[in-house]
This record gives sequence, structure tokens and C-alpha cells, in this order.
Amino acid sequence: MEQGRPSVTALRAAVLRAIHQLVDDEPKVITDPVAERLVEAAAPGSIETGKKTFSPPELKGSRAVFVLRSRFAEDELAVAATRGVRQYVSLGAGLDTFAYRQPPYAGDLHLFEVDHPATQEWKRQSLAAADIPLPSNLRWVPVNFEHQVLSEQLIAAGFDRTQPACFSWLGVTQYLTLPAIDETLRFVAGLPSPSTIVLTFVLSDEALTDDDRDRKRRFAQSAAGLGEPWLTFFHPDEFVGRLHDLGFSHVFHLTPADANCRYFAGRRDGMQVSPLEQLISASV
Repeated sequence: MEQGRPSVTALRAAVLRAIHQLVDDEPKVITDPVAERLVEAAAPGSIETGKKTFSPPELKGSRAVFVLRSRFAEDELAVAATRGVRQYVSLGAGLDTFAYRQPPYAGDLHLFEVDHPATQEWKRQSLAAADIPLPSNLRWVPVNFEHQVLSEQLIAAGFDRTQPACFSWLGVTQYLTLPAIDETLRFVAGLPSPSTIVLTFVLSDEALTDDDRDRKRRFAQSAAGLGEPWLTFFHPDEFVGRLHDLGFSHVFHLTPADANCRYFAGRRDGMQVSPLEQLISASV
């Protein structure tokens, strides 16, 4: 993203989550009563524009990817909470709304939203404009992943590295260099068990079909045109091995087939995810 400007791709992700609430069939993959209000405050008219842009049936998979990200991460957080984890860190939080629609169990959690300072300030202004109150258990952590040390910024905001934590890192790794990705993963892997990170990654070309490689090229060109180029990609087997090498003892790769079976089976609207972006949960 360009210095001093909020993330345009963060807005796109939020628009697609909001559209899911409005146009897709029940049951929702994720129920989010806050998304529409926040998005309209952040960028008035963007939801109606998004409906037109993403209305073709072949783009329904784009919405599926973004709602799946949030649902899987929140499912993994709920499991972590039952194991005694009381810290939740959303890395590259964008316009994520979990903190503002917390389920009852989350009241006992310490929530940390980490993002680029410009995106975070834009979100804070949008929340105020939408009259969405800030929860008392939320802390803001402005970080530029390429130039600042995540651990230092988190600890300054009240994060306790002697206690386990659950992290989500959704739609971010493709925008970072490999050293920046590894630094964050080493920090999480160095935390006490049962610390967990849920993250997305974009597949490398050799792991994709010709059609998906073409789709990846178009999406990457679009992101680059917005000033947010894609930099890093992984083969799933390579990434699983890398996570083990970095110190994670358990790594679960949610394949597209698994995701479609778990979250999209039997839907009347035909929502399904494609292989281009995939999810991993890695635990210490």
C-alpha cells in the first residue's frame, strides 16, 4: 500500500463480507450485523458499486473466499478459547468486525487489532462515523510489517508474551516479503502452547491449473494497480513444511475440498471456494 493511505484491498474485503449479508442465501457463512454500517461509513456507496461489480455468477467465489477467511479464523479462535487462550491478535485487521460483534465468550479475551497506521486511523474514523462503540477489551496496535518489529509494538500495547495467544492473518501474506512473513511466524512460534495462528496464502503457479493461474494474474494486476502488489506465494506442501521448520508442532491445511464440504455443502446459492487462496491453522 502507498505510504499514508489506507488499504484499498481492505475495503474490498469488507465490501464483499457486507454483500454476503445482503444477497446470499441463508444460512450465512458468517453473520455480521456490523459490516454494512462500517463499510458505508468508510466508503459511502461502495456496497452498491460492489453489488454490480461482483454480481456475475462466476464471481460468487470471490465472496466465498472472504467470508470463509473470517469464519474459519473465528472457529479456530473459539476452540483456542476453550483451551484457555485469552489473547486474540488480528494481524492486518483492515475493516474486520469481530471486536464489534463479539460472541459472549469473547468478553474474557484481550483483543489486539494490528494494522498499518493509515488504515487503522481510517477505520477508527469510520467506526465513529457509524456510531459503532469501541469495546473495552480492544487495543489498537499500529504496525508497518516491513519496517517495524511486531513483538515490540504488541508488547507496548499490553500483549503478554508469557501467555498463549491466537492470531489471525488473513489476506496479508501475499503483500509481504518472505523475511517479513518469517519474522512474524517465528514470533508466534516462540509463544507458549497452545498459541495458534490462522493465515491465508496465495498458491504459487506450479500448484495451480492454467485457468487458476490466469485468474491469479488478473487479481495480481488489479492489486498492483491499486498500489498493493502481490509479492510472495507458496506451494501448500512447501508452506506446511516451512511452518514445521519454524517451530509449529501441529499444522492443519484447510484444502478447498475440505472448506467446501465443511462450510458450503448444500447451499442453494452455489457458493464455493476456488484453489487460488487457501487457509492454514498452525499451533505451537
